[in-house]
Amino acid sequence: MPRELMWTDFEEIGIQLYEKFPDTDPLTVRFTDLHRYVTELEGFADDPAKSNEGRLEAIQMAWHEEYQDAQG
Repeated sequence: MPRELMWTDFEEIGIQLYEKFPDTDPLTVRFTDLHRYVTELEGFADDPAKSNEGRLEAIQMAWHEEYQDAQG
């Protein structure tokens, strides 16, 4: 079983989102959808209400970094 993910696990969440949605440019994802994607990840155990714009932005940037690395 994967370890529990919290909102502050930006890098790990970004990696998992990239693995789940490898063809999606994270910069095109609305924060409402990003929130849902994160809370639906296996192992996500934090309170969904504890998200905020800063946390979602950090997750989006971590996901974007993985996406960019894969694009070469």
